[in-house]
Amino acid sequence: MDISIFDAHAHYDDEQFDKDREEVIEDLKKNNVVGVLNCGSSIEGSRTSVKLAEKHDIFYAAVGIHPEYSDKFDNNTLNELRNLAQNKKVRAIGEIGLDYYYEENPSRDIQKAVFIRQMKLAQELNLPVIIHDRSAHEDTLNIIKQFKDVIGEIHCFSGSVEFARECLKLGYYIGFTGVVTFKNVKRLINVAREVPVDRILVETDCPYMAPVPFRGKRNRSEYIQSIMGKIAEIKELDISKISKITISNINRLLKL
Repeated sequence: MDISIFDAHAHYDDEQFDKDREEVIEDLKKNNVVGVLNCGSSIEGSRTSVKLAEKHDIFYAAVGIHPEYSDKFDNNTLNELRNLAQNKKVRAIGEIGLDYYYEENPSRDIQKAVFIRQMKLAQELNLPVIIHDRSAHEDTLNIIKQFKDVIGEIHCFSGSVEFARECLKLGYYIGFTGVVTFKNVKRLINVAREVPVDRILVETDCPYMAPVPFRGKRNRSEYIQSIMGKIAEIKELDISKISKITISNINRLLKL
């Protein structure tokens, strides 16, 4: 069965693809991958995401600064993101948000300030956001509630059913990665059961978080078929239906 795939969150700019990036991307095109949103994490990654989107028809770009690099954010960074976003292949601001998991990350106050500045940029440019939220559900929710006319995706969702409901009320889509195929992820499976199919996105976060049975390998967009298979099982739907719906969802979010 040929199942089409739109990877809602990837990092093909990552150094793990430096040796064979073009070869991998050509393989994607041959393996029913019809779209990839490549998300910048740093300013360098944002620039490369735009270059990849310009070079490859199936690629689109999100530009933004990940919370890990929020202490490097300044007015010049903001202006460059604004300029990059003028490219017609840039369809979102991201990957932005909060990460309280790693103690070595910039302070919470710095992360929140930079997150808010990038949410304001998305509001100004009328673009959706791709949000990174790790161990920061309450602060993430409080900030996105301040921007009621901005929607986007909560990438690699890791919160509770209750948190998912709050995000859905605000118009957000919920992103599922290979984690949904892992053992002992009952809470995430409950979230997948709760989220309406028209608000589900499927993503790799490649080269990280490959799904079962590829766990431990360098992730790539074809592997999303395993994620869609798991969601189809949870939703008691055919995988081809999940494929069509998730492609429709990302097209709607990105206004493609």
